Amino acid sequence: MAGGWGLLCRQGTIVCKSPVCPARPRASSWEQRLTLARGGESTEELLARALPPPLQGCSGSWLRRGGGHPGEGEAVTLSALLPTEVVEKVNELIARGHYGRLFAVVHFASHQWKVTSEDLILIENKLDVACGERIRLEKVLLVGADDFTLLGRPLLGKDLVQVEATVIEKTESWPKINMRFKKRKNYKRKRIIVSPQTVLRINTIKIAPCLC
Repeated sequence: MAGGWGLLCRQGTIVCKSPVCPARPRASSWEQRLTLARGGESTEELLARALPPPLQGCSGSWLRRGGGHPGEGEAVTLSALLPTEVVEKVNELIARGHYGRLFAVVHFASHQWKVTSEDLILIENKLDVACGERIRLEKVLLVGADDFTLLGRPLLGKDLVQVEATVIEKTESWPKINMRFKKRKNYKRKRIIVSPQTVLRINTIKIAPCLC
């Protein structure tokens, strides 16, 4: 088979053995070669078959009704993205207050905390807030109950969920000793590390009366 190539079928027999096979047309460009390798299917047809159909009214980074640009059509709300039955069921649970104890995942002081009411969290940081003052944790990533969970992308809206906390104590950590020593070098360094700490108590986790 010097200078030629062989095409093997499923039974293992050689169908063609020649430098130019008449049963397979030669492709002049890499796009045609790629199309022949896919069985005559173009790239657009392959993507259309593999990918799911696009969301109606979605173009780029905007999500609109009736148009693909901001200013055309009506902005899609949360109730339009979710099934109507799910939104109605969650709104009914919130209105009646039958959702149990709420928990939330908040981002605060470069850390994420899973909290619920009356929890105590220790912040390895110093806050410019006096003891006894109440603060609001605005970066809420998730809020959940017994029967539903709301996920942020990445954060939930400030009007949808509200997490408040009270500064209980502002103190310092236990001293940590950092010792460096080199034998026969007359070298010894001692360093005491003390970092500020703040204790917060989660007071309330409130959710809006309606998801819309």
